[in-house]
Amino acid sequence: MKLRDLPSVDELARAVDDPLAVAAARTVVARAREEIRAGGDPGDLRERLDEELQELRRARLRRTINATGVVVHTNLGRAPLAEGREVIVSRGELIEIGDGFRIPDVLVRSGARLREVGTTNRTRASDYERAIGPETAAMLRVHQSNFRLVGFTEQPGVAELAAVARRHELPLVDDLGSGAFHSFEDEPSARDSVAGGADLACFSGDKLLGGPQAGVIVGRADLVERLRRHPLQRALRADKLTLAALEGTLRLYLDPERAAREIPVLRMLLEPAESVRSRAERLARLVGGEVEETVGRVGGGALPLAELPSFACAVEEELAAPLRLGDPPVAGVVRDGRLLLDCRTVTDPELDEIATAVAAARR
Repeated sequence: MKLRDLPSVDELARAVDDPLAVAAARTVVARAREEIRAGGDPGDLRERLDEELQELRRARLRRTINATGVVVHTNLGRAPLAEGREVIVSRGELIEIGDGFRIPDVLVRSGARLREVGTTNRTRASDYERAIGPETAAMLRVHQSNFRLVGFTEQPGVAELAAVARRHELPLVDDLGSGAFHSFEDEPSARDSVAGGADLACFSGDKLLGGPQAGVIVGRADLVERLRRHPLQRALRADKLTLAALEGTLRLYLDPERAAREIPVLRMLLEPAESVRSRAERLARLVGGEVEETVGRVGGGALPLAELPSFACAVEEELAAPLRLGDPPVAGVVRDGRLLLDCRTVTDPELDEIATAVAAARR
């Protein structure tokens, strides 16, 4: 085929009755022109138009097999879910979370004035008490979700801060980050926060909770009602699908054993290492790989120091790119010249899919 033989975009688009036909035809003709100039043959343009239309309508959100060992993987979708007065915060809690969101900036945008107390590594309840004045509106405690200070450190607990807040008739807001409902090392839970005296506790609906991505606020009924009636609530309220997913997740927690089995995040975090090894061995047999001991991570900015004993199936490093581009994509970890498919974050039904994907990538 020569350039002069190419149909126009309109001519090719008229071949199908589809509102996306013009956009698809424009792409097909442009690619065909490049191939002819390079000495190639673009083939059947009508067939290529159909393929382009299918690609345009293909869902961009796809299930990805997480074989990285990071349970709450931010890049893979995470969990398989104003006042013009002062707010007192410890200097050690002026954190930055993902995408550059910083606690000081959030407070400024809310109209509040930040009042820092203590030092980066040591803050006491008495520091908060000395900072309280006529312009103080609230005390804020922020969990260091994605980092830890170790060594010569001190931070007051929620009960200590709640006692200070009560003496001065101020609300204590406890930002928990992950808001785990299950016990994970030193990760605070919403129940412990409220029981300890926090007036409001806020946390994520996904991450360690294992539900949909959403923000949850619990605590004193009168304060929650004030938030519900705030004009911003209408813009920020969760939709019915998010609420349905959140309710479904919370219902599972009524039975802790069932929650540990059926909530993917909990199941991955709590599974014994030997079970993970067994799965890695089965995958290694399927793909001709080798079992390698490794360490998984919680991810999602939670428990940054926690290590999860794990086992992976090691295959050739060259398979990393084709596996990521497959359908479904398989994401692993490249280490020491090999691709590790960590089986802590892989389910039993996914083993056959990975085996098929590895075979296709090798071809």
